[in-house]
Amino acid sequence: MAEPPSSSSRRQGALWLIVAAGVAILAAAFALAKAAESAPTAAAVTAACLGLALVFALTGARRLSTPTAFERAAMESARPEAPYAEAMEAIPDPVLVITAAERDDVTSRRYLSANLAARRLLRLERNEGLLVSAVRDPEVLDAADAALFDGRPAERIYTIAGAQERTLKVLARPAPRLGTAGTERLAILVFRDETELRQVERTRADFLANASHELRTPLASLSGFIETLRGHAKEDPGARDRFLGIMQVQAERMNRLIDDLMSLSRIELNEYAYPVDIVDLKACAMEVAEALSPLARERGVRLEPQFPEEPVLVYGDRDQIVQVTQNLADNALKYSSEGQVIRIVIGGGLGAEAAAAGRRPGAARFALLSPDEPSGLYAAIHVADQGPGIARGHLSRLTERFYRVEGQKAGPRAGTGLGLAIVKHIANRHRGGMVVESELGHGATFTVYVPQVSLGPPGPGQPATSPSITTPNPSQSPDEAIKLS
Repeated sequence: MAEPPSSSSRRQGALWLIVAAGVAILAAAFALAKAAESAPTAAAVTAACLGLALVFALTGARRLSTPTAFERAAMESARPEAPYAEAMEAIPDPVLVITAAERDDVTSRRYLSANLAARRLLRLERNEGLLVSAVRDPEVLDAADAALFDGRPAERIYTIAGAQERTLKVLARPAPRLGTAGTERLAILVFRDETELRQVERTRADFLANASHELRTPLASLSGFIETLRGHAKEDPGARDRFLGIMQVQAERMNRLIDDLMSLSRIELNEYAYPVDIVDLKACAMEVAEALSPLARERGVRLEPQFPEEPVLVYGDRDQIVQVTQNLADNALKYSSEGQVIRIVIGGGLGAEAAAAGRRPGAARFALLSPDEPSGLYAAIHVADQGPGIARGHLSRLTERFYRVEGQKAGPRAGTGLGLAIVKHIANRHRGGMVVESELGHGATFTVYVPQVSLGPPGPGQPATSPSITTPNPSQSPDEAIKLS
């Protein structure tokens, strides 16, 4: 919708109309005064004055009705046959056409047109409006001012915060004025997504920093043992066997560390790209449970999978979904003792609040990741153990890289400290959430939930609702509270 003409144009048009009215009044007064003395002369002068008043009135009306450059731009952009309208909609980068219009001696920055990509990025409901309502970042507004008022190009970095952080380079370029009338200025804002480029740079820097830091200790151990074996322990078979065993453990730890670092780097590299494949969450969990069964029997720990009868379909990357379940179950197995139980529970048809609902009455609870869209359908993976539990003060740091809870042992096969960090990044890529609950001496429960595929109304022979997970009863034990309805 176009704005009204500028205040200067209105004042000029009104002034012409006032002059026309004044001339007409003077003509009428002159005609009345001279009518008795000389009727022909009075009629001629009156006709001339009225003609002059008509010219002034037409000039004022034309001033009021002539559209300004701002109006012409708005009307041109509103025409469906405008040659650039469809072209702008097809541009993959978000683009805004902006202006600085004067009204009542106040300059306001507005956007005249926003293509489809810009409306999606900035969540705009209208194709025009105040620029500050679309972009509130001071750096971007400063770049817009440079293009509008100084006539020079400008570039700024615009970061959209959230679970899926995006980094964009904003290019502001001045545009020629539309016509010569008015004082409106035009410019173009282009938002170029550089999330992937900056993610690659950040991942490379983090990988080098983490690898150099974490590999230093096992490498130092290997160097020390090699030096010892080449020295005074060279002829000692007992010491040689003992040192070679330790060296093998350190080499295996380095191998696991490199594998986890590479896995984390790959996940971070594609974290902004939402997976669109349809995966059966139940099948992934069954695969993990079968793979861990021999190791659980060896350690005397009982696995209790609790899966619904129907498939639980989610949008995701199958390998990463398996990795999430594997990491959570493997972590629970490390901290479980002989005779204890690990439960792997799959539930579907849940809202975000239900998926993240508490499962252990009285336990400390912390949301490690929250989804961008709290409304929607989710499926959840719950992995509960009966291990030593985690103190409340450690819960918020569990997904930090290489973070380990002091004083806890993880069995003969120590982890790398990257397992939960990998889980969080995978859940983030899937636009899901992650919650941990724990109580010292009563184990811990980790929950990861991701968007579930909505299949619409049930067909013949299909259940009316998807399997869900019951809300825990305060009278139940923590283990009994984790079960399917």
